[in-house]
Amino acid sequence: MGGWILNEKLSVLLLLVWLGLNFYLFIDTFHWYEDEDAYIYTRIMLGSTLAWARASATCLNFNCMLILLPVSRNLISFLRGASICCGGILRRQLDKNIAFHKMVAYGIAVNATVHIVAHLINVERYHTSQSKEAGELPYKLSGLGKSPNESYLNPIRTYETNTTGELLTTIAGITGVVITVALILIMTSSTELIRRSCYEVFWYTHHLFVVFFIGLIIHGMGQLVRGQTPQSLLLHNVTYCKDRYLEWENTTQCPLPQFSGNKPVAWKWCLSPMMLYICERIVRFWRFQQEVVITKVVLHSSGVLELHMKKRGFKMGPGQYIFLQCPSVSQLEWHPFTLTSAPEEDFFSVHIRVVGDWTAALFKAFGAEEKAFKESWMLPRLAVDGPYGSATTDVFHYRVSVCIAAGIGVTPFASTLKSIWYKCCNPNTVLALQKVYFYWICRDPSAFEWFADLLFHLETKMAEKGKNDFLSYHIFLTGWDESQATHIVLHYDDKMDVITGLRQKTCYGRPNWDNEFKQLAEKHPGNNIGVFFCGPKTLSKILQKTCNSYSSVDPRGVQFHYNKENF
Repeated sequence: MGGWILNEKLSVLLLLVWLGLNFYLFIDTFHWYEDEDAYIYTRIMLGSTLAWARASATCLNFNCMLILLPVSRNLISFLRGASICCGGILRRQLDKNIAFHKMVAYGIAVNATVHIVAHLINVERYHTSQSKEAGELPYKLSGLGKSPNESYLNPIRTYETNTTGELLTTIAGITGVVITVALILIMTSSTELIRRSCYEVFWYTHHLFVVFFIGLIIHGMGQLVRGQTPQSLLLHNVTYCKDRYLEWENTTQCPLPQFSGNKPVAWKWCLSPMMLYICERIVRFWRFQQEVVITKVVLHSSGVLELHMKKRGFKMGPGQYIFLQCPSVSQLEWHPFTLTSAPEEDFFSVHIRVVGDWTAALFKAFGAEEKAFKESWMLPRLAVDGPYGSATTDVFHYRVSVCIAAGIGVTPFASTLKSIWYKCCNPNTVLALQKVYFYWICRDPSAFEWFADLLFHLETKMAEKGKNDFLSYHIFLTGWDESQATHIVLHYDDKMDVITGLRQKTCYGRPNWDNEFKQLAEKHPGNNIGVFFCGPKTLSKILQKTCNSYSSVDPRGVQFHYNKENF
């Protein structure tokens, strides 16, 4: 528990601040609509659902103000690289931007649900108030607005009015339906199942946020909720006159009350983040226009496509990622890929595996399906947005770093390990990093192919420099067939590993993380150890829990700082 508090204290603080602001706004708005004299007559008709609808609307606006900030990639990258954010704990928090985005989205969903239910009840109560059975005062209030010098309070003008039809002919009703449908589509398509299996569905429906925000700004113009005007409150003392409604118009003390709708306020909440996001989009469009030259295309036997590219002014850090667009495949879709090249190289590269319709179409566009690549002038055009910072870039900020990859999740560490190799070749480079532990868990032996060469060169270079202890890597193979098992057994005593061709032998099965972290804690007492992971969520949870378990409560003891790669 102590380790968890040390590692997650800023996340917990942020969560509490966010919840606190939501509760404050809800309670403050709720009490205002429950106590304000201007809404006494409205409350007589609607009861407490008026306050529920308005309080949830305020929280909805607040969360809509926040929702775009964590997905403003350039803003996050700027903050991550700014000097004020140089602390590791703050950088790790910025790496959780998608988690915060999801948390705010849940807040929007909850408040939208409360708002919708409250207003559905309000509409029904407006309708009921047109009947004498609702009481004499609600009935009299509902009848106001029929004469030229009167203003109405009840938007449902007669008891015979079809509330559903009336709702769908008003600005508030139409925009409310549009916003609700857009929100449902965005939320349901964001589930992990759809996001993993049909990324294109997720990508397209998520861009309904434009419709959502336009609808949100227009929604308040419907002025469904109405209250007594300030001028009317001066002439018509509501606390005195509400019990003398039969004398209205017959006495100067109680003239007919005048009502007006609330002015729209959603735009005040959303204007600044929307302008910031528009600037974000302009930067992305500018990058889209820049020319990208494809210098090399390689298809590995494991079914991984490797692309080498160049772009004027492109500067990257180890472990960063980019967004790729191929206009011949889709004019709109952008997909994230980790850079596998090092900053020291004169090109940047990505490794792409077929995992959906878009990547399959990209393979086809490059001729990878027929294994007959096109001439360079015939290759499809690519657009690049980025690079953007990620958790892996912090590997060099620790004296001891542990890099853990599962399957294709090894790609962020390709860039990092290459950069280590180049830095070791440069005698003028001073590294704060003293020790790297690298774990790779993989199911398919053929997946080792493209990465084994990098490890071999790194292994050789470390031996030449007398730094055999600098890098310790452990490769775990979790899947093999009978013929492979026989081959492994026959060559088990060979000097080089039969699977990877490296001196370090491949392990078979899954690592025991408790044993691994226990050994790390014993070898490096009193150190801050950075743990970096890229892979499936289930393993991520196990590793995060293990980091917290083996982190010492004493600040002078060993601390494991968990960092997960996010896109």
